Order: sequence, then C-alpha cells, then structure tokens
Amino acid sequence: MMLFGSMHPDWQILLPHCEPLLNKIELALENREFVPSKETVMRAFVRPPRDIKVAIFGQDPYPGHGDATGLAFSIPRLKKKIPASLRNIYTELHSDLDIPPASHGDLTAWVDQGVALVNRSLTFTQGFPSISLWEEFTNEVARVLGSSQIIGVFWGKDAQQLSHYFPKDQRIISAHPSPLSAYRGFFGSKPFSRINQLLEINGREIVDWRIT
Repeated sequence: MMLFGSMHPDWQILLPHCEPLLNKIELALENREFVPSKETVMRAFVRPPRDIKVAIFGQDPYPGHGDATGLAFSIPRLKKKIPASLRNIYTELHSDLDIPPASHGDLTAWVDQGVALVNRSLTFTQGFPSISLWEEFTNEVARVLGSSQIIGVFWGKDAQQLSHYFPKDQRIISAHPSPLSAYRGFFGSKPFSRINQLLEINGREIVDWRIT
C-alpha cells in the first residue's frame, strides 16, 4: 500500500518520523476490509501543505459502499445518493451564504482552493477501532498545520481533539453535521462565512464555496 510514499514529498519531509507509524498501520490493515480503497487512503495529502489555508477535520470515512474518497465528507461525483452528513453541510451552507445545495457530493472544488478535508481516522473497518489506529498520525498532521497560520475547523468530538494544535483565533469548533448531532450546534454555526472572515484577516483569498 505504501502509505508514506503516497504523500506529497513535502509532507514526507515534514513528517519523516511518521514513516514507521504508517508502516505499522499498513500491517494492521493488511488482512482487513476497509474503506476507502487503498489507493485513496492518503488522498488528503497528495498536495503540498503550502497550498493549504483551511483544514476541515471530520471523524471517519463514510462506511457506505463506494462513498469514501479519502477526502472527509466528499463522495464520488457520480454517486447519486448524498450522505446525510453532507446534506446537512449543504443545508448549513445555504443558510450561511445562500448557496443552493449541489446536485452531487464531490468537494474537490474546495480542495482546489486550499481546503484540506481530513478525517480523524483515514480508514473505516466495521467493528474495528480505526480512530485509535490513526490518532497518532492525525495528531502530527494537526501539529504541522496548526503551526502554519492555517484555519482549523473541527466538526464533532473526535475532530475537536485536534483543536489545541491551532491558535485560538484560528479555530472554528462545532458539533458534527451527522443527523445525530447537527441540531446540537452544527446548524447555525455559520462556518463558511466565519472561515472567509478569518481568511480576510489573514490577508488570504477567500474560498468560493459553490459546488458546480
């Protein structure tokens, strides 16, 4: 699978001490079924970290067949059924910035503008505690991003474990957009307009959140 080698070289330079850890994770996954596909597990890290200005952290990949892409909350463009969490994200986007919900769930338009979509656990295996497998690695990712004037967005309790790596004035924290928790603080949190306000303060170009 070569997880470490799947990352952009700049990530490898920043996280050389994570190579043995990722090799250990590969061994743990070797005889298990998991999502996303092994080719896309590290997709959030194929671009150089210098291109990132916002990092949105989620929990773990969608468990549904063919939904997980290696980017948190995103699904393949051709998938017709949009997961409930992503529908709630679109609902909040509409409420926040009056952007109508997209007809598909491919969020690469955000990634292309410097938004990293990173789950606390990069894989999901039914009945297996994947977050404990990945937490040391995603801790290191958050440490690197949090020291680089990048805005950290933390949706849900698992993601919030990473918030302390970011300066207080660069954090946006809320409940997870899943149906179980969206009404407990995700709806009405206005993350998209708040991100753009912070980007303006940081002297960086705002994100066009429209999904076309």
